[in-house]
Amino acid sequence: MTSTEPARPAVRPTRQRRAVTAALAAFDDFRSAQEIHDLITRQGDSVGLATVYRALSALADSGEVDMLRSEDGEAIWRRCSDTHHHHLVCRSCGATVEVEGPAVERWTSAIAGEHGYADISHTLEIFGTCPACRVS
Repeated sequence: MTSTEPARPAVRPTRQRRAVTAALAAFDDFRSAQEIHDLITRQGDSVGLATVYRALSALADSGEVDMLRSEDGEAIWRRCSDTHHHHLVCRSCGATVEVEGPAVERWTSAIAGEHGYADISHTLEIFGTCPACRVS
């Protein structure tokens, strides 16, 4: 998110969304809705998979979680920090590092300005293999 984007509305904290938020707090990396649903179920809460997807979508719309597509196209989710950032994601284990990219920010602003665009936003995910997976 760029600093020119309008503030996003907060998500109403329903029981189901609280369960999804609590499950996300258990993970440091991106997880699928199915993995999040499985954890919620193992913790004894009854929330349907479709409800998990809806909660994740609402949380992503409000900026509370990040969603990206894995290299195989699956939507995966993670709690989001408050600042604009990008992700470096291990394609083997899913370990994720939030990174800032000042050069990317300058480039997107320059390209947008060159073409007369305003109120811009962008996402960037970088996939690779983390040091731990390269060793194993």
